[in-house]
Amino acid sequence: MDTQVRSPHQIFNMPQRLLVPLFQRPYVWNEENQWDPLWRDIERVANRLLAPEAETQQPHFLGAVVLQQLPNPAGEFQVRTIIDGQQRLTTLQILLAAFQAELVRAGAERPAGRLLKLVENDADYCDIAEDRFKVWPTNRDRAAFEEVMAASVPVDYPSLRWKDERLPKAHEFFAAQAASWLQAEGAGAVQDRAEALERSVRELLQLVVIDLGSDENAQEIFETLNSRGAQLSAADLIKNFVFQRLLEEGADTESAYEQFWKHFETSFWEQLVSVGRVTYPRSSLFLNTFLVSRLGEFIPAQEVFQRFKTYALRECGVSMLELLQQLYRASMTYETYSLGATNTDSDVTRLQLFAYRMQLIDVDIVKALILNLLDPEQDPLPPESLERALDTIESFLVRRILVRATTKGYNLLFARVVTELRRGQRDQADAILEQFFAQLTTDSGYWPDDTELHRELENNRVYKRIRGSRLRVVLEAVEDRRRGFGAAGSASKSEQRCPRGSLSIEHVIPVSWEENWPLAPQESSETRQHLVHTLGNLTLLTSKLNSAASNRPWLGEKGKRESLRENSLLRMNEDIIQIGSNAWTSTDVANRTREITQQISEIWPVPAGHSVNVLMAQPPAERSRAGILVADLIQSGFIEAGAEICPTRTRLARHHAKVRIDGYVELQDGRVFNSLSGAAKAVSGGISEAGWGFWKDVQSGKSLQDLRNEYLARFEIEEDDDKVD
Repeated sequence: MDTQVRSPHQIFNMPQRLLVPLFQRPYVWNEENQWDPLWRDIERVANRLLAPEAETQQPHFLGAVVLQQLPNPAGEFQVRTIIDGQQRLTTLQILLAAFQAELVRAGAERPAGRLLKLVENDADYCDIAEDRFKVWPTNRDRAAFEEVMAASVPVDYPSLRWKDERLPKAHEFFAAQAASWLQAEGAGAVQDRAEALERSVRELLQLVVIDLGSDENAQEIFETLNSRGAQLSAADLIKNFVFQRLLEEGADTESAYEQFWKHFETSFWEQLVSVGRVTYPRSSLFLNTFLVSRLGEFIPAQEVFQRFKTYALRECGVSMLELLQQLYRASMTYETYSLGATNTDSDVTRLQLFAYRMQLIDVDIVKALILNLLDPEQDPLPPESLERALDTIESFLVRRILVRATTKGYNLLFARVVTELRRGQRDQADAILEQFFAQLTTDSGYWPDDTELHRELENNRVYKRIRGSRLRVVLEAVEDRRRGFGAAGSASKSEQRCPRGSLSIEHVIPVSWEENWPLAPQESSETRQHLVHTLGNLTLLTSKLNSAASNRPWLGEKGKRESLRENSLLRMNEDIIQIGSNAWTSTDVANRTREITQQISEIWPVPAGHSVNVLMAQPPAERSRAGILVADLIQSGFIEAGAEICPTRTRLARHHAKVRIDGYVELQDGRVFNSLSGAAKAVSGGISEAGWGFWKDVQSGKSLQDLRNEYLARFEIEEDDDKVD
């Protein structure tokens, strides 16, 4: 390994090819985060050169890159692989080419000629057209890179075929900045400014270049540089690892990339998806889901790469090429399932209906369970068995939402479900799932029975207690049932299901009822206000009808009843019109609440005779507030084992840590502390820190002090005067 500080002139001047391997991520830099700050740095260096007092100039440091020598025949130019730093080196090539073009346009031939030597190899070294380029990007970016780099000066950006790609846009950005800066002092100053700009980018930018020999372990160095920095996603790291191994195994990496990985670089897989308050590329979420579906383990997001590496090398039992093929087949299943959630047409399969409902219910971890049930490497489940399995999962989750049971601990719970499925016979998956959920009794994972469901829905203001998107799913299912559809997508004589995702929730008695809905005799304002938000007073309407009918009185030519009769096709609204032929009263609301609750219990049933006595998580009886530990919060589901935490102070927020299952805190550098305050002191460097307030849960955004207070409130633990950590 050879490490040196080098300028762009020293890096690019010789005939060479710096090759970005196909398995690295595509070009991702953008104007706001990278191009503009880089230009501002160059501008400052160039302005210092022009200052009258300029003598010696301090170079500007751009970071580090790692290159690895590849064997090449004598007489041919040198080829090196870019192990790390392809974003910097590709940007430098684009920048140098853009500046060179603007220097040509400005008539600054000599500095333009010096820059040309940094972006093009001499023709005597080129056998094919692409040999002219000193950096050759990854597959996805090559067409756009080649087009803009080879374009005639002045570059006609709007006519470029790949004008909307990042690399041409980068070229256009740097060209515009250079042109404006060169002309800033008028035509008489252009030549001096051209010399200053050229020298700034050729000599006064610096990078640390780590050169590896052909026999050194590039993958190990790549992981060391990137796995802890969160700059690369899990998908980026896994891609690099997989294809490095394929190279070592002598596989055809180009063919493997085209067949089994290229699709991960499409818009669907690169889309950022929110899980809690954190966003991840969908490809990284899939890889986590894939591992959970295979291993039955909870895997924190920051550990996906390392766990995949262990699985690939020691546990999967297949070659890297076969594992890549399995990833591809699983990803096709995952993509089909995910896209099924967007099907809002009337004709829908049971799996698509399940996917749609789960998307709005927002329990992403369920995808690991679905990927196990649909595993393309195993025999497919009989359709009726799959439908029963989906019914069970959906009933478990919907009922827990309706009774407002906690969702904390789902990652561990669903990993356990996968383990149970892997242990049992595949053709009995539906029975395994039903038995597993039915026997749970803790508050973090029980299946609510009919008694609790009726108690919660008949007595509470569900509109205020349940998220709107989730409540709409329930009302859509009620309408489906009224049309003759069962939860399992059974045949119905009706033409179509309830429209999905397009209707809004409306209160029959409006929220602002005082003007047009007078109280009935013996009806109090408090009773009316409570009933307004109960289930029996809610229906679905189009947004336009909702707005038009919202606060109207019930009866009359322009009343809400007549508006529903004329404009709504929903069966549930037909029922409301019939029941409220003379008036819509509090008694009608209460009766309808009971009816809908019964329908919900039938749409999402539990096993016959199912009854559960929930064992609420309890802290040790002798524990006071001062004795509460992080492990207690984990056991009670207030924070997950493996959760990522970071300081609440902005200046320290980059110092992430992990909560272990034993309640200890593990810092990024591997140090482990048995208290929050000890870990906090190690990060802040202070004499003492109040640990609970120092840290926050990255996913929820809540401080650990807030989570601790929620724990204390649930278990009604008395305050004391002791200092707590």
